Amino acid sequence: MSSRLPARLNVLGQAVTHSLKRRRRPVGPPERILIAHHLLLGDTLMLTPLLAKLRQQYPDSHIVMTANKTIVPLYHKQPYGVAVYAYDPRNKKSVRALLQQPGFDLAIVPGDNRYSWLARALDARWIIAFAGDRPAYKSWPVDELIPYPSRPMAWGDMVADLVAGPPPRPYEPDDWPTPDFQSFPLPEPPYCVLHVGASSRLKLWEPDRWRALAAHIAQQDYQVVWSGGPGEQHIIADIDTKKNYPSYAGRLDLSQLWHLIAGATMLVCPDTGIAHLGRVTGTPTITLFGPGSATLYGAGQFWRNSRYVALSTAISCRNQHLLFKREIDWVQRCGRTTSECSAPACMRQITFGQVRIAADQFLNANVP
Repeated sequence: MSSRLPARLNVLGQAVTHSLKRRRRPVGPPERILIAHHLLLGDTLMLTPLLAKLRQQYPDSHIVMTANKTIVPLYHKQPYGVAVYAYDPRNKKSVRALLQQPGFDLAIVPGDNRYSWLARALDARWIIAFAGDRPAYKSWPVDELIPYPSRPMAWGDMVADLVAGPPPRPYEPDDWPTPDFQSFPLPEPPYCVLHVGASSRLKLWEPDRWRALAAHIAQQDYQVVWSGGPGEQHIIADIDTKKNYPSYAGRLDLSQLWHLIAGATMLVCPDTGIAHLGRVTGTPTITLFGPGSATLYGAGQFWRNSRYVALSTAISCRNQHLLFKREIDWVQRCGRTTSECSAPACMRQITFGQVRIAADQFLNANVP
């Protein structure tokens, strides 16, 4: 069903019913924990520090997380023992399936506070979320509003701080069981993945620089493969006009893309969800930050042991301070659209030379 209205009415009715049914109070230690959201791939993967911390703090709790149905296959083997259920706020059937869940003692709402209503509808007895969301009615079901930190840090580390206690231990790739996938022809190793697509044209790197990087990698006896999401085949066609290297753009689901990246010697990509997938698989990754914030979406503390390079440049128009509609002084990012910004000057400032130097660190086994 395309309209959100029937599903929203169902959630609203259940939320009101449970609010009237019993007094809201924290329960500890919680037996059942919910993480309620409908985030995109990158933000969902950045919740991993929260999953790790919840499991560290509550080793015996049953933890459930909602997610977009395209992302759920990555979680089928339950990393950190977390069960992930498909959720689409526009789909009444997915909402109805969630409402069959028993109640929850604790719910965490890490992004948009509108999902606190879903948490209440699922009979969460205590809901924690970040303060400052707009409009205010989104936060009405929230019991404990936590302010965003006053110092710069990665968003994944911030989300983990919604839960009291020591920070989770640093991530190790063995923490995440490898998802099953439908077989497809993988390239012969050693190979490098250049994922060129992005959610916005303002995050795209120049075609001639991608060509130069691909040639540099190939000269060192690594196979180059292109990657992109559905509908991004034309981006690769503009870059590799002679089809020198194979392309997987638009051909793989997320589980297959996991395996392509996991087998790679190196991943290079713009600031997209695929960069976070590279960190989860443990693949040496170079992320090109244009309008986005390397502080917010870089490795942070949880992924501090990852082989990861964030390339960014100083530019005056990366000067917006919003994060999930909250105004945060230290945040420096740009969320302008293509109608407001005619060309990605921030991406153009990232040179081939900068990326080549970073790539050589990963391609040369003698360089730490």
